[in-house]
Amino acid sequence: MFSGVGNGLAAGIRSHDDPKTVAEALPAYLLLLDGLLIDRPESKPLLSAAAELNATYAVSFIDEPERARRLSRRALDYARRYICLQDEALCQALDGPVDVFQAQLQSCDAQSADMLFVLGNAWATYIQANSQDWGAIAALPKVESLIGCVIEQQPLRGQGMPWVVMGVLNSLRPAAVGGQPEQAKAAFERAVEVSSGRNLMAKAMFAQHYARAQFDRELHDRLVEEVLSADATAPELTLANVLAKQRAKHLMETADDYF
Repeated sequence: MFSGVGNGLAAGIRSHDDPKTVAEALPAYLLLLDGLLIDRPESKPLLSAAAELNATYAVSFIDEPERARRLSRRALDYARRYICLQDEALCQALDGPVDVFQAQLQSCDAQSADMLFVLGNAWATYIQANSQDWGAIAALPKVESLIGCVIEQQPLRGQGMPWVVMGVLNSLRPAAVGGQPEQAKAAFERAVEVSSGRNLMAKAMFAQHYARAQFDRELHDRLVEEVLSADATAPELTLANVLAKQRAKHLMETADDYF
């Protein structure tokens, strides 16, 4: 009865055009998923949805760092449970050395890319929420490998969202301590390209994480203006695009103080 609830709920939220409604409704749905998973702890659709929606709520609607860390931890915990039901060998490698973990990804294919994105997205959200914790940052190579597999197998997935995640991951550290700004730039550009410019969050994150870090005011302002002038409505991107417009407005209002 509940097997389709998780994925349908996540898709419906992605297509919603009012972030306030989503922000007010999501806590109830998160609690609903928690309750359903008590009775159905091995439901893969419910675990996948719980991972995605906790991550979405943490990164998009919470501006209290401690709450964001808690919710992102829940997202990652659900994603790990989901993976462990799917792939025992990868499950056992989650906390092991990077090379052992990466070896388990060598058999990545189009079918496994779906589950790998659930884990990679939740883990990336956790790292972003814990960007001052070098223990969390140490997992970056694993998460980059996960997202890399998804991109290799499904380069057009989610109208560029895996590329956006990769761009953010490569931007979390300055170049002096291992950051890869040019790879971040290439990832953001690819996200824009594969979505034919419809993925406004790709442009907003490009401006925030790359253009600002490189003090490229011209690129920053162009990206922000493109987001603000674009139509937010797009299949399964509408919520992200509306949020991107809000982010772009803030970037525009604070640009003179930053540059």
